[in-house]
Amino acid sequence: MSLRSIGTRLTLWYTGILSLTLLLLGLSAYGLLHYSLSHDIDASLSGVARIIAERVQKEGRTPFPPDVEELFRRFFGFAPANPYFDLLNPLGHPPSGPPPPPPHLPINPQALVNARHGVATFETITGIGPYPIRVLIQPVVERGQVVKVVQVGISLENMYQALHRFVLIMAAVFPLGLLLAGGGGWLLARRALRPVDHMTRAAQRISAEHLEERLLETGAGDELDRLARTLNEMLSRLDESFRQVRRFSADASHELQTPLTILKGEIEVALRAPRSPEEYQAVLKSSLEEIERISRLVEGLMLLARADSGVLRLDLKPLELHRLLAEVAAQMQRLAAAKGIKLYLDHLEPVTVCGDREHLVRLFLNLIDNAIKYTAGGGRVTLSLHREGSQVRASVTDTGIGLSQEEQEQIFTRFYRAATARSQGGGGAGLGLCIAQSIAEAHGGKIQVRSRPAQGSTFTVVLPAHC
Repeated sequence: MSLRSIGTRLTLWYTGILSLTLLLLGLSAYGLLHYSLSHDIDASLSGVARIIAERVQKEGRTPFPPDVEELFRRFFGFAPANPYFDLLNPLGHPPSGPPPPPPHLPINPQALVNARHGVATFETITGIGPYPIRVLIQPVVERGQVVKVVQVGISLENMYQALHRFVLIMAAVFPLGLLLAGGGGWLLARRALRPVDHMTRAAQRISAEHLEERLLETGAGDELDRLARTLNEMLSRLDESFRQVRRFSADASHELQTPLTILKGEIEVALRAPRSPEEYQAVLKSSLEEIERISRLVEGLMLLARADSGVLRLDLKPLELHRLLAEVAAQMQRLAAAKGIKLYLDHLEPVTVCGDREHLVRLFLNLIDNAIKYTAGGGRVTLSLHREGSQVRASVTDTGIGLSQEEQEQIFTRFYRAATARSQGGGGAGLGLCIAQSIAEAHGGKIQVRSRPAQGSTFTVVLPAHC
């Protein structure tokens, strides 16, 4: 049993705390027993002294030893081996008449002074026998005057023996209690931590290839069930992340493979036989287009990777967003006109935001390019910009093919292209909207989409208005 084991440490802690608790309880019980026995002895001595004083007042004589022993037996419940009794005058001397039987106890002068003032005094005398003696000096008052002093006492042998037996019992019970408690604590710790062992073995079986496995819950609804539930949720997130990475790798490989295959094929064809300068020039031009396609794809992947790791650097400066949108629209007018699409600036409210000009230009270029790409000839794309409280909302609205609800939920996923877009032969790698969303989030904003199939779409970039 390793000391590093939680079960062992719990058992040791439980046993240690129980030991301290038992020790404190034992000391408290010992103190209470000592107080209770002392209080009972004092009360019994007071009763004996009171009865003796009453008899002295009524009969005017010293009680005989049998009478005193009977009084001790009545108040203490047993006949003490060495009861002490004296009847003295207020000065502490034996009165006239037969003296009380021995043995005699010394009397404290201060106790006599107290007695002459009508005050009873308890004291404990040592050095006479093997055990201390508890003594009571009780004044006998007649007509307001102290006429005699009664001195009664009893050895504390019985009390000390009772306390000694109590200590012996505690000394015997204490180790047994610790042994039973330690064993019980160890068994409880093992039983309580058994689900942890099961979870550990289950977790050891889970690998990157088997992330679909889950930890079993006991159904008790306790902390271990919450831990298993939390770990299962984490495994679900990891599983989804691994799936996305695998999809990302497969899609990226596919998207890179296509232009590389085209590039390789064109070069191989060009090298099979001598070509004219015009033919070589056409091959080089086509190769350059494929290289640019690869470069854009790699650049997009790098931007997404930096955004995912939180290291996307932004050169934030105050920007007049309405002017930036007008410039981007002017750049895209030629592409829109080539498809017979009208590109409108509906209403651009003058607003200023803190942003990175290069990245925001790329964001809106991607949105407008998408709108033009999936809008048929004769359609229109409209840009608008306005401020709402602490937000700036820039919208790109088209009259294109639109998106279903399911497609809207997936549209910002990497390499995702809607089915209608694929059927229409829309180009691109499916990274434009994902890049746009990453840029918006890096600026503290987001992109919202509202669309209906065959009725067009509206993509709204929401950015903070403060700078």
